[in-house]
Amino acid sequence: MPSDIIMPQMGESITEGTITKWRVAVGDTVERDDPLFDIATDKVDTEVPAALTGRLVEILVPEGETVTVNTVVGRIAAEGEAWAPGEATEEAPPADDVAAPGGASETNGVPAETVAATPAPSVDGGEAPSEPVRRQPRSSPLVRRMAREHGVDLADVPGTGEGGRVSKQDMLAFLESRETAPSAPEPEAVEAPPAPTAPQTADEVPAVPAPAPEPPPAALVSMDGDRSEPLTHMRRSIADHMVRSRRTSAHVTTVFEVDMSRVVAVRAANGPAFEERAGVRLTLMPFFAQAAIDALGEFPVLNASLGEDHVVYHRNVNLGVAVALPDGLIVPVLQRADERNFMGLARGITDLAQRSRTGALTPEEVQGGTFTITNPGPFGALFGTPIIAQPQVAILGVGGVHKRPVVVDGDAIAVRSMVFLALSFDHRLIDGAVADQFMAAVKSRLEDWPEGDIKP
Repeated sequence: MPSDIIMPQMGESITEGTITKWRVAVGDTVERDDPLFDIATDKVDTEVPAALTGRLVEILVPEGETVTVNTVVGRIAAEGEAWAPGEATEEAPPADDVAAPGGASETNGVPAETVAATPAPSVDGGEAPSEPVRRQPRSSPLVRRMAREHGVDLADVPGTGEGGRVSKQDMLAFLESRETAPSAPEPEAVEAPPAPTAPQTADEVPAVPAPAPEPPPAALVSMDGDRSEPLTHMRRSIADHMVRSRRTSAHVTTVFEVDMSRVVAVRAANGPAFEERAGVRLTLMPFFAQAAIDALGEFPVLNASLGEDHVVYHRNVNLGVAVALPDGLIVPVLQRADERNFMGLARGITDLAQRSRTGALTPEEVQGGTFTITNPGPFGALFGTPIIAQPQVAILGVGGVHKRPVVVDGDAIAVRSMVFLALSFDHRLIDGAVADQFMAAVKSRLEDWPEGDIKP
């Protein structure tokens, strides 16, 4: 009998995945550990290898569909095993439909008894007819959180998953349709007759301006020759995270100009020897990372997370470093970066960047960040205003390092290697003075970098 291929659990907090590509077709043979299909989650994209050598005999979940973990997505027959269509193996019931201890079942973690209508007492002591309680469809924790944030009743969202399950794509489509749908006219209120008043002249009647009509939502315009294609899973995730961050944090950006001449000289003098010892090329990123980590030690409020009514000050610096990909962006996290020396930072950042581009990151390596650095400088940007990665409270943007004339030593003009650093911070927690003091510490560290301070 063919073996089931299931959607794997790619991290403790990940409850679903999207199949972005099947690497083999039905009828193709595959070797054990060869790539079978690609999946995308809210945290990371990765390949899923075949668990055995055999022939793919059935695909149950097509490309682009999102399902919960442990869902059977296909079947594979071992070498020499006969199989004919219709010989499907018996599937276990979905996790949301498994009976709870004692015979009671659960729906989205709520006992089934609470879903049924409860009779309400009437005024005369009897029981009044109860109003039916709408049964909530199955959904993931992420979808339920989105529903709470947007004030959506999940029973109103059409679910396209198995058994009417509401996926993240269903929720996004519902929110988009709700924003573009015309609002229903409000019922006219029945007004009481006005109380008699003294007659007013025309000059005594105040003029009430008519409310300005709301502009209609912008519609997508498609012209001859245009190409339309659906958003990728990564693009949807980025869009969701960015909009949520702008809606959550009070973003403020402060920009500092830093003289990098000292760092550039140290790098030029020590680069070849460093590469020989460390096995990685000496770039400018470890210098920025080390300066930021040192400054976070002085101003721990920037290495914090902000909740609704409390602040968490993190003991360690888990440094996120944004990596540009051909079709998006990913932010792997260097755990306990503050416990590494300069060489350890350089090795760790290089390793994460390389594995980000090859799709070899694990879900744990893109979680738990406490402070982030993004570096658009190599693409020519002077500086940007980066968006904070929730629930962090600050992100440092590094511009390009360029030589230009600057005033030094009073009135002298010299050519220096300069860079703009932009810090976006959450003004709900961080005051402008503290943010500027942090940036002044980063600037001082870079401009006065000790000659030999890149040793292991």
